[in-house]
Amino acid sequence: MLFYLQKILLVDMDVFFVFKSEIVGLLVSSAAIVLSVTACYFLFKPLNRIRDLCDVGYEEQLRLDNYGQSRRQLANEMRRRKKIGEIPPVYPNGWFALCESDDLKNRQVRSVDALGEHFAVFRSAEGAAYVLDAYCPHLGAHLGVGSRVVGDCVECPFHGWQFRGADGQCTSIPYTSGKIPKSARVKSWPCEEVNGFIFVWYHAEQENPSWRVPRIPEIVNRKWIYGGRSEYKVNAHIQEIPENGSDVAHLDCLHGPSLLYGSELNAAQAGKSDNGWAPILQHRWKVKWEPNSEEKHVAISSLHHELRLFGRLSFISVDVEAKQMGPGLVCLSFNTSLGRCLLFETVTPIEPMIQRVLHRLYAPVLMIGPIAKFFVWGEAVMFERDVAVWNSKTFMNKPMLVAEDRAINHYRRWFQQFYSENSPRFTFQENVSSSW
Repeated sequence: MLFYLQKILLVDMDVFFVFKSEIVGLLVSSAAIVLSVTACYFLFKPLNRIRDLCDVGYEEQLRLDNYGQSRRQLANEMRRRKKIGEIPPVYPNGWFALCESDDLKNRQVRSVDALGEHFAVFRSAEGAAYVLDAYCPHLGAHLGVGSRVVGDCVECPFHGWQFRGADGQCTSIPYTSGKIPKSARVKSWPCEEVNGFIFVWYHAEQENPSWRVPRIPEIVNRKWIYGGRSEYKVNAHIQEIPENGSDVAHLDCLHGPSLLYGSELNAAQAGKSDNGWAPILQHRWKVKWEPNSEEKHVAISSLHHELRLFGRLSFISVDVEAKQMGPGLVCLSFNTSLGRCLLFETVTPIEPMIQRVLHRLYAPVLMIGPIAKFFVWGEAVMFERDVAVWNSKTFMNKPMLVAEDRAINHYRRWFQQFYSENSPRFTFQENVSSSW
C-alpha cells in the first residue's frame, strides 16, 4: 500500500512541475507580447512635442537667477524688459491657421483668439467648418464658450439666438414672434479647411482673398498620412520667423552643430569647430532664396543639407524646398533617399509679439513610425535653437548687413506686400500692460 501511495505522490509531483512550467512559460510569453505591443505603440505613435513660451531659451537666466523665480516668472519678466525695436505692423494680411482639423469634431465649437480678434470656430453637423466673430450682437455673450451647434448654426448660450456659419445671419430667436432683423448678424470670416488646418483670411482693408491655400494631392487622396507635430509659442514679430529662410549665414552658425547637442544654445556651442579640430558630426547647408515669378505671394528657399563626419565626409544628404505662401504658411518638402515627405509650418499672431507656430508632418505609410518621429524631432531641435534667439532678440528695422546678407533685404521688400494702410501697429503700452 505504501508503495502505491509513493507512486501516486511522485506522479502528482511530476504533473505539478509540468503544470508550473507551463504557467511560467505562459506568463513569460504574455509579458513578452505586452512589452512588444507597448514598444510598437510608442515607436509608431506620432510625436507630439509642445513647448510653451517659457520652455525654450531661458536656461541661462534660470542658472543666474538668485530669487527662486519660476520659468514662467522669468519669461514674463524678460518679455516686459525686452527691447521691441521699430517693428512693422503686427498683423499682416493673408491666411492664418486658427486650429488643426482634428481639434474640431462635428457639432463642436472652439474659442480662438488671434490677430487682435476673438473668433468662434465651429463645425456643423455635416462637417463644414465656419469662423464667426465671437460676440453675440444681442448682449455680448461669447459664442465660443458654452454654446452649441444646431445644423449649420451656432446657438448663443445666453438667450438661444442662432447664427448661420456661412454668412453670420441670425436665423432664430426662440422667444420672439416678430420678424428677425436683417441687421441681427455677426461677421462671418472667409475660411478654408486645407491639409489638416482650418485657416481664416485676415485683411486690414476687408478685401476678399486674393489667393488660395493649395491642396496637396497626396494628402487629399490619403496617399500620405499624418506623422507627427510640434507646437510653440514664440516671443517675436511674425516677420522674423519666416525670415530665417533668407538668412543664409545663420544656418552654419546656429544649425551647424549636430542634433545630438540638443536645442540649448550653450550646449550647441560645444559642437562647433575649436582650435582647428572639426567636430565628429556637423550639418552643412547651401541655400538659395528667391521670390516666385508667377505667384507674387510665394517665395522659395532651396536648401541642400549634408551631415558630415569630421567636417569632410558627407554620409547623409537631404534636399529641401521651403515654399512660403503669404506671411503665415510655409510648406517644406523633404527629398531623401528614404522617400519624400512634407512638413507644414504655420505662424499665427495670438498677440502682437507672441506667435503660435505649428509644424505638422505628412508622409507615405512606409515612413510613418520611427522615421517620421526622427524628422519631427530633428526639425524641433533645430527650430528650438531659433526660438531661444527670437525670445530674447530685438527687431532691427535697419540692420547692418554685408554683401552675403543680401537675401534678407530681398525678403523684407517682398514681405511688405502683406501690409496695407490700416494694418494694426504696435503700441508700447499694449505690450507692458499684458502678462502671460
